[in-house]
Amino acid sequence: MKRGLLFVITAPSGCGKGTLRRALLKEQTDIRFCPSITTREPRPGEVNGIDYIFVSMSEFLKKRDKGELAEWAEVYGNYYGTPRENVERALDEGYSVMLEKDVQGSRTLRQVYPDGIFIFILPPSLDELRRRIESRGTENETEKHMRLDSARKEIADLRDFDYVIINTDVERAKDRLVAITTGEKIASGISPCQDQRRSVNGKPSVEEIGENDRLQVHPGDCGCQTSKADSVKKGKQSSGYS
Repeated sequence: MKRGLLFVITAPSGCGKGTLRRALLKEQTDIRFCPSITTREPRPGEVNGIDYIFVSMSEFLKKRDKGELAEWAEVYGNYYGTPRENVERALDEGYSVMLEKDVQGSRTLRQVYPDGIFIFILPPSLDELRRRIESRGTENETEKHMRLDSARKEIADLRDFDYVIINTDVERAKDRLVAITTGEKIASGISPCQDQRRSVNGKPSVEEIGENDRLQVHPGDCGCQTSKADSVKKGKQSSGYS
């Protein structure tokens, strides 16, 4: 049996990676989601074993010390990790696996699973990200500033990611995520589906433009495949999103 593919979606806090992941799994039932293990408290609406596996600090450290985690990290004072056995079992059974990770976790997983497909989710602008975090109501002012500062740093370097999706509209972003996973499952390394672009040799990059810190994605400099997701001009490539 052919081993499944590993998809890892990553985003700064508040960019909607959980919403997109749930929407994708409704359409692609052959992909298995392996939730992260964490010591943080559940947020409203989160279900233990579905969104995350919530554990005590002592239980987390026990699993870490026994080598049961493919990666782990401390983020904003809480611990997160990826249960190795759950991922490996699903992949060995031929299922594609979806993981939802922060930037730190994704970069560690890239070393563990170099053949994985890593997808970065961006907000349309930093102003919009600020609005989403504030409307969530789960962080105090200090935590809000920490998350926004972290987001600026995280989006400045996308070299470890194969795809970038700007989440301006959930349905549109979900369709692009479906196109990525479908294309990668059809054949490894082929040109992505329409409205997606994967860098072959270069990697995507992002910059802030305009008064509202709108985010613009540029394909990698070398060997890029282009599509309608990119408005291409001589000497310059941009994502075409606004």
